[in-house]
Amino acid sequence: MIPVAEYKGKVAPDWCPGCGNFSQLRAISMALSELDIRPENVVISSGIGCSSNMPEFINTYGYHGLHGRSLPVAEGIKWANRKLTVIAYGGDGDGFFEGTQHFYHAAKRNVDMTYMVSDNQVFGLTTGQASPTTPIGRITKSTPDGNIEPPFNPMHYALTAGATFVARGLSGDIKQLKEITKAAIQHKGFSFIDVFSPCVTYNKIEGYDFFRKTTYELQGNNRKDFFEAFKHASEWGEEAHTIPIGIFYDVDAPVYEDVDETLSKYNLKDKEPYKLTEADLEEFY
Repeated sequence: MIPVAEYKGKVAPDWCPGCGNFSQLRAISMALSELDIRPENVVISSGIGCSSNMPEFINTYGYHGLHGRSLPVAEGIKWANRKLTVIAYGGDGDGFFEGTQHFYHAAKRNVDMTYMVSDNQVFGLTTGQASPTTPIGRITKSTPDGNIEPPFNPMHYALTAGATFVARGLSGDIKQLKEITKAAIQHKGFSFIDVFSPCVTYNKIEGYDFFRKTTYELQGNNRKDFFEAFKHASEWGEEAHTIPIGIFYDVDAPVYEDVDETLSKYNLKDKEPYKLTEADLEEFY
């Protein structure tokens, strides 16, 4: 097993003390360590937001790109070199607002990669505006009279888009999050993990105490049953043990790279680049 210390980046995380992102950084590092995946064989792609600084804090290859664009970059990396372990990572604003369409298409294609979202129900980097998962009625800097939009349900969205692995974790439980992350990385196909990740600075309501009280761990659920997974994804409440966490759905299906005529034949990285000829350009003259 590769020591977890090998995944420690050269830049120290600058997240707020107590931020849930620390737990996800630790869970990803521990999962890669236990799966014996060397740092040079991993790429983490991110967009914009507090959480999206992740590639700077972990010793793997990384790409810190545009807002909401972590997934198309991750898909391109996977298609260029299928031997890599590819993880797209970001926040609920980045993924469920700017990146919604990319989320849908990556899941529908069943690209062999993992997408983890740090879901704190608020835009944290820009100091506390309502995000797609902000509860209705919530007063924020952008909703001074209360949020009037129903919150986005990422679990429903992932399931209906076609994701073949759908799970939810909690930053307050690193051990469980590590196990979910390991299962997601090992899954062949598009694996999605929504992580309840308290923003200790700009969301004082959905914090660690809230989620420790309201969540319960799925046990004995049929992970092959779409409708059972959808039913669990619909569960939500503020009473004790009303929100499930764990692996909701896990099924096998053809991945995009195995179906595509070109990608299925060879690793693009190992192929000599095609050189354009004058004949190729004639149709443009």
